[in-house]
Amino acid sequence: MKDMDSKSVASQKKGRLVCVGTGLNLAGQITVLSQSYIEQADLVFSLMPDGFAERWVKRLNKNVRSLQPFYAQKGEVKNRRDTYAQMVDAIVTEVRLGKQVVCALYGHPGVFACVGHRAIEQLQNEGYFAHMEPGVSAEACLWADLGVDPATSGHQSIEASQFMFYQQSISPAAYLVLWQIGLAGEYTLTKFHTSFDKLQVLVNLLQQWYPLEHEVILYEAATLPIQSPRIDKLMLKDLPQARLTDISTLCIPPCETLQFNHQVLAQLGITANDLG
Repeated sequence: MKDMDSKSVASQKKGRLVCVGTGLNLAGQITVLSQSYIEQADLVFSLMPDGFAERWVKRLNKNVRSLQPFYAQKGEVKNRRDTYAQMVDAIVTEVRLGKQVVCALYGHPGVFACVGHRAIEQLQNEGYFAHMEPGVSAEACLWADLGVDPATSGHQSIEASQFMFYQQSISPAAYLVLWQIGLAGEYTLTKFHTSFDKLQVLVNLLQQWYPLEHEVILYEAATLPIQSPRIDKLMLKDLPQARLTDISTLCIPPCETLQFNHQVLAQLGITANDLG
């Protein structure tokens, strides 16, 4: 990896790590630079959404190891904290052996993906070169597929369980995106699904800002060129009965309009009419 070598300094050790994102849609959303890193690596660790994407990565580099086996297998109960720690350890171990390593993660490697961040931090603390390249995230796909510019009213982006566990201040005049809605309320890190009761708690919570009849959107980005994104519109009250997967995202459009802050406008010497 010539680019990696050019960025290194004399004090850094021989091993290298670059975490790259392959995007959501197979082969079409990866940057030229990230693909080059995969092709030139001594070893590639990968975590892909399906076998098609995994095989595509293996066509770029013959030495690919999937991180998928670190997840719980065949009825095993395993805390995902342990899974992530084992993934990081596997990556760091190979870098310490002096290899040029790539960790290829679908989507953006640093969005709802802690492994890359942890591996990079640990290696940098040990004196190794490690950095992250951006990728196309599910959020980037969401705005494109829904045909929404979030700048029109602003947006808030929160993991669903975090939204439930902590005090949040929500603006119903902005878009609200709740990630991992299929895990809403799950705290043990051993399960990959939520329940009707937990979703009902979420609906009750959202009632502080939105009427039960407010239209919300269940979204899932396409991961293959032959697929279409999932864009299911339903009323908020019907969320507990909805079919959810581990990649489902809840997008809640505004139910109110933006209100002028007349006090600030006066301080700026302008009026609402000046803003059209």
